[in-house]
Amino acid sequence: MGLVLSPICGVQGEESGVQCLLASETGGPSPQHCWAPRRPLPSALSRSDLRQMLATKSVENIQLLPFLTTDANNLSWLGYGCLKGDGTVITVNAIGAALQTLYILVYIYYSPAKRPVLLQVLLLLAVVVTGCGYFTVLVDAGTRLAHLGLFCSVFTISMYLSPLADLAKVVRSKSTRCLSFPLTVTTLVASSSWTLYGLQLHDLYITVPNVPGIITSLVRFWLFQWYRREQDKPYSPLPA
Repeated sequence: MGLVLSPICGVQGEESGVQCLLASETGGPSPQHCWAPRRPLPSALSRSDLRQMLATKSVENIQLLPFLTTDANNLSWLGYGCLKGDGTVITVNAIGAALQTLYILVYIYYSPAKRPVLLQVLLLLAVVVTGCGYFTVLVDAGTRLAHLGLFCSVFTISMYLSPLADLAKVVRSKSTRCLSFPLTVTTLVASSSWTLYGLQLHDLYITVPNVPGIITSLVRFWLFQWYRREQDKPYSPLPA
């Protein structure tokens, strides 16, 4: 909930991708277990994407979808906070939605093909407006908070579980080079904080969706420990 973090293919993953690119351009040996870097899913790494866009004045290798989904998630929880009158949920997600909107505006500004980008943004606005209309008009006031909380919970759980396919890649490659350890720590702290906050309020809609964040973070810590020796091995050329 709030700013959802996905520590998949973080800083280390980007560095590995750069090494792969340099190796291919110079004809030198490629690092072992090397694959093209994937952009992170909705995450705190949006700030690094923003710095990259401002520095390169380009949106190359940066996807718009993570910004849109995170913005939608923040707006959903903002609505839940407003409906419940929870100042903490309102403040955190208002800041998150504002930041994601800023990232989207910067993306639009530097995007060479603005038409498809604007269509995606308009689609997001249509979804948000439709959702607001549904919960305002069609859902009874007595059950509105429960319906919106369930929707937000499912949305957040799906965002936490979406990197599981990449964790499978880590197991297959026996390397954690595409995982960011600091971001994993941040995810664990954020998920644990929101879980404890939800328990304090006896709010299952806040508690339950953050439990997967704790579980996936612990799995990543286990992967860091299990493949530590593999990660420390020097690079060797890939077979031709």
